[in-house]
Amino acid sequence: MRQSFGMSLLLLLIALAWAGSFVVVKNVTNEVDPVQLGFLRFLVATPLMMLVLFFRKKSLVVSWSMVPRMIVLGLTGVTFLYLFQFSGIARTTAATAGVLINTNVIFIALLSMVFLHERLSRRKIIGIGLSFMGVIVIVWSRSSNSAFLITPDFIFGVFLVIGSAFCWAIYSIIGKDVLKSYDSIAVTTTAFLWGALLYLPIVPDVWGVIPSISVMGWLAVLYLAVVCSVLGYLGWYYVLQQMPASSAAVYLNFIPLFTILLAMLLGEIPSIIFLGGAGLIIYGVYLAQHEIVDV
Repeated sequence: MRQSFGMSLLLLLIALAWAGSFVVVKNVTNEVDPVQLGFLRFLVATPLMMLVLFFRKKSLVVSWSMVPRMIVLGLTGVTFLYLFQFSGIARTTAATAGVLINTNVIFIALLSMVFLHERLSRRKIIGIGLSFMGVIVIVWSRSSNSAFLITPDFIFGVFLVIGSAFCWAIYSIIGKDVLKSYDSIAVTTTAFLWGALLYLPIVPDVWGVIPSISVMGWLAVLYLAVVCSVLGYLGWYYVLQQMPASSAAVYLNFIPLFTILLAMLLGEIPSIIFLGGAGLIIYGVYLAQHEIVDV
């Protein structure tokens, strides 16, 4: 009972930390460009993860045959994932992004059907349908809220966040296969390294911006890098060693709920229609995530 309570508490803390990232990003992108923020996150997180590997006496995934897959994992799990996510958050709201990102479970189900030949049960089909209805309702809620005006930039931001969710789904499908042969922390750290390197061609003048970042800006970077990337991932993989992934994945449904609550504390008051759309996505994800295993 004690271990079960401990695992539940740890999962709730992980969900709260990851939910907080949406609020932090929304506020810090007023100061730091979203692409620069994504790069700085992994510029800090990658060396820390490499230290973890060193103390665990494990090595990076360096097999030549695995390089193409690791590049894809770096692109989909780091570079494009956070390029799309942070740029999307900057154009929408923290609560909107925190709810929409949960559609990654839906994309995992669809990609599993196409590439892993997994059968879509009736339960999953209903869940997929409800989640996409929720996306439509959330966009509609923006236009029905007198405090906001729906704009092409907002719609673009929605698609960026959904694109981020799709990237995570690709990362999960490919990573699931890679994890059959390699340690999870080694795979994650190697993906971090490749993702950080692949940021270099697209990140704008980050070295010139670094000296001008405020103390609050650096605290945000440290939160994203240390709390969300390093401690969050390590905690998540520790939990997966203690309990079934399907049981742990249920707690990820707290991320959009926590994001909405945290965003409300900072003045993002959701409309009833928005909450209805969020409910559709969360319940749809709950139905569709049966037997889905994330990495």
